[in-house]
Amino acid sequence: MAALQIAKHLIDGINAFLNDVTEFPNAVKKNDPAARSALEILLLYPGVKAVLLHRVSHALWKSNAHWSARMLSEVGRFATGVEIHPGAELGRRVVIDHGMGIVIGETAIVGDDVVLFQQVTLGSAHSAQGRRHPIVERGAVVGAGAVVLGAVVVGESARVGAGAVVTKDVPPKSVVVGIPAQNVTRSRARNRSQT
Repeated sequence: MAALQIAKHLIDGINAFLNDVTEFPNAVKKNDPAARSALEILLLYPGVKAVLLHRVSHALWKSNAHWSARMLSEVGRFATGVEIHPGAELGRRVVIDHGMGIVIGETAIVGDDVVLFQQVTLGSAHSAQGRRHPIVERGAVVGAGAVVLGAVVVGESARVGAGAVVTKDVPPKSVVVGIPAQNVTRSRARNRSQT
């Protein structure tokens, strides 16, 4: 890979890091009523630190510095309890609340303004090459302990309930719960109209 392309990836990673530093305090405060100050959020929230470290490891990964990227990813995992493969793509203002036990696989794509709670797994359902991890679109929320497996799409502004196991696409603006995850959006709307 040409030196110019490597420099571009590293500059992109630094820009993403700086965007996060400026955007995270408001994004976290919007989703966490316990958040008090920007300094507290940037220094003491493990999910924020995990995403910031991921920005650097992802830039290294894209620059084909795979060993360095994996090493930084391991440091982040040890320091925060959040495991994000350096190949995973994270959008802006991704809030990882609490974070302990989160796993995000290599080909996962997490969109802007997504919220992930503790012990979420965005994992693979097979070991074949190609995309094998989920896409979580803008504004989706994945509840604590939920497992999203395979090359599925969690649609924009969808909600995955705590402990759900998702193996099929989740439509935008829907709510899925259970094992296996079932769409309860229609039944919730029906129940509201009957009251």
